[in-house]
Amino acid sequence: MTAVTADADDRWFMGHPKGLAYLAFTEAWERFSYYGMQTLLVLYMVHQLLLPGHVEHVAGLAQSRGIFDALYGHGQVLSVTKLASAIFGFYASTVYLTPILGGILADRLLGRTATIILGACLMALGHFLMAFDVSFLIALVCLMLGAGCLKGNLATQVGSLYKAGDNRRADAFQIYYLGINAGVIFGPMITGTLGQKIAWHYGFAAAGIGMLISLVIYLAGRKHLPLDAPRGAAARARGKTLAGPLSKRDVSAIILLVLLLPVLAVSIVGNNQIFNGYLLWAEKSADLHLFGIPILTTWLVSVDSIVSVATLALMVWFWRVWAKRFPEPDELGKITIGCFFAAAGVACLAIGSMIGAQTGQKVSFGWLLAFHLLNDIGFANVLPVGLALYVRSAPKAITGFIVGLYYLHLWGGNTLVGWLGGLLEDMPASRFWFMHAALVGGAGVVFFFVRLLFGRLLLGQPAQPDIVAADAGETP
Repeated sequence: MTAVTADADDRWFMGHPKGLAYLAFTEAWERFSYYGMQTLLVLYMVHQLLLPGHVEHVAGLAQSRGIFDALYGHGQVLSVTKLASAIFGFYASTVYLTPILGGILADRLLGRTATIILGACLMALGHFLMAFDVSFLIALVCLMLGAGCLKGNLATQVGSLYKAGDNRRADAFQIYYLGINAGVIFGPMITGTLGQKIAWHYGFAAAGIGMLISLVIYLAGRKHLPLDAPRGAAARARGKTLAGPLSKRDVSAIILLVLLLPVLAVSIVGNNQIFNGYLLWAEKSADLHLFGIPILTTWLVSVDSIVSVATLALMVWFWRVWAKRFPEPDELGKITIGCFFAAAGVACLAIGSMIGAQTGQKVSFGWLLAFHLLNDIGFANVLPVGLALYVRSAPKAITGFIVGLYYLHLWGGNTLVGWLGGLLEDMPASRFWFMHAALVGGAGVVFFFVRLLFGRLLLGQPAQPDIVAADAGETP
């Protein structure tokens, strides 16, 4: 943690400390670069990097390809599409493991500020290295390590701006969340347009410039941010906390939460396939016109982000209105409902694909919009609510550790997305999407029975809203 917090009278930015403004805009530009690059990644590999004339120059790919063949192809040589999906899955999942390294680095060696600066530099370097075939894998390593240094550390600094009992903290994370989604909306639109319309490397360069802007904003605001604690103090304090005794109920809850991680991983495969197989499928099979206006494939990510923001706000309002007349579902109930909505969304893609195959026409854009709407309603009731469940169910002495465990489901989910994405060229699209719908719906069934059998065990402790607000705001 940090040693200095903001003055309670500092209300310069929308009633909040100046530091929040710098952190929110830092995160907005960081997400601009991160999601802008991620949106281009699979399309770039399929249409250029992994084709003859380019793939031979990628340093380390010949040596590492055997690993991808073994993990994703059961020892068989992967096709271009399957290899691209495998690389994407490895990258998209690993960025949810590297924050563990970033946290250790911040707590024990560099401090939070220096770790964030290092992460921004690594990410900017990674984006610019994407301009060269030879450095592609090195670029991905830089991006994974850089994201690990930033993810978590920036959000922690937001919370550290406020003293205990300052009611502005929850509202601050809502503002911070708006910064995140501004980057998610505009990043894919700008980098996607440059990458698809002009050249791939223009899109990657735009992502790199966005990361440099993020770094400049952060450096400019350093004097308004909390100071770092003495190196190692946070680690020692946490070690003492973890050493506390756990009750039998605590141990049972921890075991159940760990066992639910694979179920959560399965529940997100439909949503997280948006950055992988969905883009490749839509580019080939969907009628990408909205009211007669052509839409680039990469813009679909921005469409999803816009719908996601709207549905998140809608669900907050809906449950507040619902609670005035009816009992509001608990976390497990909302997650179950969310899984069924998300499964219905993916089923829309399957139905659209089936109709398209029968008629010989491309899938209507209306089916894509139905997918985004239903899937994002599901997302609003699964991911942030899932974090709330883990915070609520965790023993108080190790809540932070349990929250760290929660993010492992994103690693597992993205790994599964990478493997499943490679099946798209081996089966009809309708079957591919029905398979995803069945997986997501199956996760909902599991949560339904978990609530019946173990609801009292997991829902026995009240949630801690500040921690939930700090971590629930990002689309994975």
